Amino acid sequence: MSQETYDVAIIGGGVTGTALLYLLAKYSSVQRVVLLEQYDGIAQVSSHHTQNSQTLHFGDIETNYSLEKAKAVKSAAEMVVRYVESLPDGKGIFVRQQKMVIAVGKKECDELRKRFQEFRTVFPELQLVEREELARREPAVMEGRDPGEEIVALATDRGYSVSFSAIAESFVRDAILQKNIQIDVVHNARVQRIVRQGKDFVLQAEGLSFVARTAVVAAGAHSLSFAHDMGEGKDLSLIPVAGLFYTAQNRLRGKVYTVQHPKLPFAAIHGDPDVLDATMMRFGPIAKALPLLEIRKWRTVGNFLKVFPLSIDTLRSVIAINADAIIRRFIFRNFWYDLPWIGPVLFVREARKIIPKIQPADLHFGSSLGGIRPQVVNIRTHSMQLGEAKIVGDRILYNITPSPGASVCLANALSDARLVTGWLNVPLDEGAIERYLGLITVK
Repeated sequence: MSQETYDVAIIGGGVTGTALLYLLAKYSSVQRVVLLEQYDGIAQVSSHHTQNSQTLHFGDIETNYSLEKAKAVKSAAEMVVRYVESLPDGKGIFVRQQKMVIAVGKKECDELRKRFQEFRTVFPELQLVEREELARREPAVMEGRDPGEEIVALATDRGYSVSFSAIAESFVRDAILQKNIQIDVVHNARVQRIVRQGKDFVLQAEGLSFVARTAVVAAGAHSLSFAHDMGEGKDLSLIPVAGLFYTAQNRLRGKVYTVQHPKLPFAAIHGDPDVLDATMMRFGPIAKALPLLEIRKWRTVGNFLKVFPLSIDTLRSVIAINADAIIRRFIFRNFWYDLPWIGPVLFVREARKIIPKIQPADLHFGSSLGGIRPQVVNIRTHSMQLGEAKIVGDRILYNITPSPGASVCLANALSDARLVTGWLNVPLDEGAIERYLGLITVK
């Protein structure tokens, strides 16, 4: 067992855990931090560039956001922009490009026009784009489209395709460069148990053990498993939802989203040029419930069973969720999309909402793309818990799913840093954070 006691132990080297490491290293008086990562590199799971849509969300084209939610997300995303733009190699981390959300049909178009009037004060760069301008901005969206089909878009030139794994790696590099703090980054350290030992925590990994005064679990879906082991969050369960993608030769100049149904916590179909290969684009997500906490990692089935207990409350929750006709149809439809031969034929109808001329033969299932999103379920209320899920205990917290994911990594880290420095009774330089990163009001 390591004889050293760390001030903070962070479990998980994705963009959530590394953002906290960076803020603590640069802006706090914390003296000793250990980051424990189960793999041999940083950001190998949900933050990896193959496992997400590489989108920095601002709330401007996400049609399921309320105005208040959009304001908060915009402030959070601006922190990431300011951080990356301050880096000498920032251009290699994200690509600035146009983005839009298109509405098809009278009902969607009326809703989008109304939304534009409400959101334009918060997003002054947002434009309402009609057919002629849309054809100029995104020719592939209009080529072959029925001239009688009503279509309108909200568009902005301020969109970003992002490699969140590169951002996470940058957070670690910057943290290690800071003086007056000891940082240990331990790879291949799969934490199996967290045990309270007096006022401290003992984190037991395979052949390793670490002691810390406070702990932050930033391990995605695994975070709830750790919380349950510690007797916390027992009213919560998880349905792991895989977000999978098709690929095609890129025909888009920027990101093109479609209108999202407010009852569904999963993004509507969108087209994204790949941040690392501009010749390719992704279509997705295909949302599919799987008994895994990490995509294609069947060893995590056991971890899934820990957070999805076979109980009456769990069964009632599943039945209640599936009783909604909209959710039920969504699940049934997505079930078919990744099947061989029939999948592209069915999915192309969704893709044609964005690119009317696309054919099934143009679509190739991204067998190495996609990740797991942990959809939290409250088994007491028998309902899905939308938005972020975080459990705060006694000098320990568990980040399950920040909303909307990696886009709020620095804002979420600021919230966590406030808790951790408060527990340790050490200063956090929020003035410097505001000067360099912009956000100060996140709670």
